[in-house]
Amino acid sequence: MANIEIKTVKSKKELKEFIKFHSDLYMDSPTDIPHLEMDEIGTLTKGKNPAFKFCESEYYLAYKDGKLVGRIAAIVNKRANEQWNLNSVRFGWFDFIDDIEVSTALINKVKEYGRARGFDSIIGPLGFTDMDREGLQVSGFDYLASMHSNHNYAYYPEHMEKMGGWEKDNDWVQLEIKVPETVPEKFGKIAAMVEKRYNLRARKMTRKELIEDGYGKKFFDILNICYSHLYNYSQLDDEQIDDILKNYISLADLNLITMVVDGNKNDELVGFGISFPSFSEALKKTKNGKLFPFGWWHLLKALKFHNTKTVDLLLCGVLPEYRSKGANSIIFNDLIQWYQKYGFEQALALPMMETNEGVLGQWQYLDSREVMRLRSYKAKL
Repeated sequence: MANIEIKTVKSKKELKEFIKFHSDLYMDSPTDIPHLEMDEIGTLTKGKNPAFKFCESEYYLAYKDGKLVGRIAAIVNKRANEQWNLNSVRFGWFDFIDDIEVSTALINKVKEYGRARGFDSIIGPLGFTDMDREGLQVSGFDYLASMHSNHNYAYYPEHMEKMGGWEKDNDWVQLEIKVPETVPEKFGKIAAMVEKRYNLRARKMTRKELIEDGYGKKFFDILNICYSHLYNYSQLDDEQIDDILKNYISLADLNLITMVVDGNKNDELVGFGISFPSFSEALKKTKNGKLFPFGWWHLLKALKFHNTKTVDLLLCGVLPEYRSKGANSIIFNDLIQWYQKYGFEQALALPMMETNEGVLGQWQYLDSREVMRLRSYKAKL
């Protein structure tokens, strides 16, 4: 590996090179989409990403014969390590040409970072928190990527196998669900029964309620409860929640967000589903994920005019005591009708843990199929 050099990112210019490498590597890929540059800068910059209150990171670029050929991030999430009793360093933003020496050199750099700080294991690909893209894609390489999940070439998992010493830590699956022409009778009946028996109902909200009246924060309070037992989840704090609401959820088409409220408790929020029109096709039309000069227009057409056949189901959370009552059926019964109205043909349910049978089982009444699988790996240091 004498001709491979690993450099630590130290300047804003180098950070932009780190971000741009993904677009350059996948320039000719028909299924990859560029990541929004402004989002990547916000996530990777200390002072802009609230996760840096409990996270540390370093970013590395790999050069072979003077040419940029790979990148990787070393991340420590101290909150997750404490919550899950781990002593791990994470790796993420892992991209490389099809050269085992390059991928190995990048991984070794993160291992070196971890050992120097006393960690005993390495896991990834993971982000700072669960709100970042996670996992290495191991199937579904011919399916169009989503902006909300990782996408990579088929040779990536082959490199992990060649390196040796790695084992599977977790798998996520993504499902494509056909939007039915009519709401399945079973869904409608269950939703009607739940509404009548438990006095639960679907509710929409205004933008004022989302931002100023605290409904947006309540979504993530519920999410923290629902996800607390899931793989490596670290609780979102108020600053992180405010950041997500300000930079993303506040832009939503509110018809594509459904709340479930309990009429027996003064319409207390007990569950929600958040979906967005897919930005995949729009992002492919941007220049390396840049909003200007014309990238914003393509995204606006998807967001406001639903200029896409796919809707992304991003987040869904129902308090445990209401899950068994069938509150999920109220969410999907309502959202399906809006999907039909907007002309969406399929919904992409974003990464779900393969072991989360309760969540995966909710699609049994719909025409669904697995289109992508992502994996996190672990190894000893």
